[in-house]
Amino acid sequence: MFTPNASPLKTAWFLPIALLGSSLSVQTPDAPKPVSLTEEPHHRLAFENSYVRVFRFSLPGHDGTLLHQHALPYVSVALGPVDYINAVAGKPEVHAVLTDGQVGYSRGGFAHIVRTEAGSPFNNFTIELLHPQGEPRNLCQKITDGPLNDCPSVSADTPLPATPLKSLAQAMEQKRLFETGEILVTSFSTALKEDYSEAGSQPARLLAVELDSDVQVDVPGQPSKNLRGGEVLWLEARKKWRIVTPGEHKVTRFLLIQFKGSDSTTKP
Repeated sequence: MFTPNASPLKTAWFLPIALLGSSLSVQTPDAPKPVSLTEEPHHRLAFENSYVRVFRFSLPGHDGTLLHQHALPYVSVALGPVDYINAVAGKPEVHAVLTDGQVGYSRGGFAHIVRTEAGSPFNNFTIELLHPQGEPRNLCQKITDGPLNDCPSVSADTPLPATPLKSLAQAMEQKRLFETGEILVTSFSTALKEDYSEAGSQPARLLAVELDSDVQVDVPGQPSKNLRGGEVLWLEARKKWRIVTPGEHKVTRFLLIQFKGSDSTTKP
């Protein structure tokens, strides 16, 4: 979500699940005590290991969360468009609108309530990072405050094709979004039936499948896994894997979050 020192009005257009503020102000004796993410009923723990905890957040329209604490840094990915109110403890409420697939990053260290007063549901991945992250850096997309850096001149920034027929002809689009000292976040999109794999010894990755997308993951010696939108899979370090997209006139979108320095002993 959001960096503690950013102005909500300045950053509202690119920061997902909540326009996240600074550390909590001192609680008065009558103020409600924030619950943890595991205690907040709209956050369902989908996966965890020593690097990450992944929550599937689902809030119906005209509903609100409990006051809950984000103690750690995290990546958020919107699963569908959303219009919501973000109420960070000790700060004015902020109205925010997100697009489907919008990615954000927050340093954590705050508590808030999220409300869907406009009537549309709010669904996302909240990917909590369990290791210290250091300073975030934008790469090909402005996720946090600061300039864009080191964005390769590949198809990631090519204008979208003018017709559906041309869209089907494009190869898999890869865009490195941002990184910290511990992670690198890359988005993928294709309308073709394609295979994606990487050569050599690789760090572990978290695969997050976006809305209305399906992928097949093949690992030698294991049954193929079929993932749908809103599901995640941990790809172990030093294991060969292959991600297969269905094509069939359907755009498939997913994220890979690389965990730098991870090793083959890290398992679900």
